[in-house]
Amino acid sequence: MSTRELQQQLIANLREWQKLENATITLIGGILEKTSNPVVSVVMESIQRDSQMHHRIQQLVIDSLESEVVGVDAAEVALIKEQLRSHLDMETETVRLAEENLAALSGQGLVVQEFLMDFLHRDEQKHRDLLNALEKYLVVADEAQ
Repeated sequence: MSTRELQQQLIANLREWQKLENATITLIGGILEKTSNPVVSVVMESIQRDSQMHHRIQQLVIDSLESEVVGVDAAEVALIKEQLRSHLDMETETVRLAEENLAALSGQGLVVQEFLMDFLHRDEQKHRDLLNALEKYLVVADEAQ
């Protein structure tokens, strides 16, 4: 498969994926109209926001394949490097706190609280993992320049 064919395949798949994300956003809107349950609402709203963000990221990938060059500016990385490290430290602490809370909730019969704490724990882990990956990407991208 040529590079151009690969790019076209990726773009086609991403556009199909974007349609699914849009359908998810619409479907969740319908669920939110029908429920007054705060647990269902907060989970659905979180998924809906993630789907909106996924759509934006997919579009950035499409744009980078079609025309826009997406790169790393070493000067910009230098400006935010310390802040990224601080943010990563904060996310690591939120994961620790969530784990502490989950351990305390375990076996206590507080099902709603344990479910929501598990939800937060997973999301904070995702943020920490994303920041770690971003940090590694910036180092590699900087070295490639």
